[in-house]
Amino acid sequence: MILQINLAAMFAVVSQAMGRRVRPVISRDRVFLPFLGFLGVIVLWWAIALAKPELIPTPPEAWVANLDYILHPFYRRGPGDLGLGWLLLASLRRVLIGFSLGALVAIPVGFLIGMSEKAMMALNPVIQIFKPVSPLAWLPIALSIFNLADPSAIFVIFITSLWATIINTALGVSSVPKDYIDVSRVLEMPQWRRILKIVLPASLPYIFTGLRISLGIAWLVIVAVEMLTGGVGIGFFVWDEWSRLNLSSVFLAVFVIGLTGLLLDFGLAQLEALVTHRRRSV
Repeated sequence: MILQINLAAMFAVVSQAMGRRVRPVISRDRVFLPFLGFLGVIVLWWAIALAKPELIPTPPEAWVANLDYILHPFYRRGPGDLGLGWLLLASLRRVLIGFSLGALVAIPVGFLIGMSEKAMMALNPVIQIFKPVSPLAWLPIALSIFNLADPSAIFVIFITSLWATIINTALGVSSVPKDYIDVSRVLEMPQWRRILKIVLPASLPYIFTGLRISLGIAWLVIVAVEMLTGGVGIGFFVWDEWSRLNLSSVFLAVFVIGLTGLLLDFGLAQLEALVTHRRRSV
């Protein structure tokens, strides 16, 4: 009898442990509820389209109208007639170049501000003045400097990518426990070794938080910049299709832009988990 009770207790513990492992994968919260959320958006879109059929296409009508873009994303039918995949790659190239240049500048500046009170007092007012400026306000300045749309868009992305990364990096560096710094001084570590071995690993979560915010803002801004500068890009595609009153393609572009932003953030989150050896719950 006692043996049966012990076996039953062991079975219950094992089942509970296995349920905890399986539940996050097939949980209703991770699969069913997001599906309901997307379904609600589609139902709302459908209802508005039925109320305004002369203005907004229904989801099936938009699917049929965009079938060529979906099935052939990388076609080339002329100098200005490119598939949606090429337009997306052009926008991604601008964003990644501007974002990378911004990270190369913002992370060292954040370290400088976080480790030096004098640098913080000198640079913090500059950051607080320029941070609220709309990214599109920099576009006329960039066009006057470069006189070309492509480098001007990259410059705007560069400016956009600075502030969140600088602020979060400085916060992470200044939040390193003082005991760690005291121990490094007792061990007579040189400054560069103290930064690489103590300050950098402790501030990495803050740095990646700033990078993820900056990348999201950069992807948000590139669409607006391309609407104004024209050329090849997903933003100009949105404006061009709107000029033709082709709302079906605009809806497709909105979905592609949102999905791309989600994948960019997911990729940076995976890089953070790889570098910091800890995974955040999404």
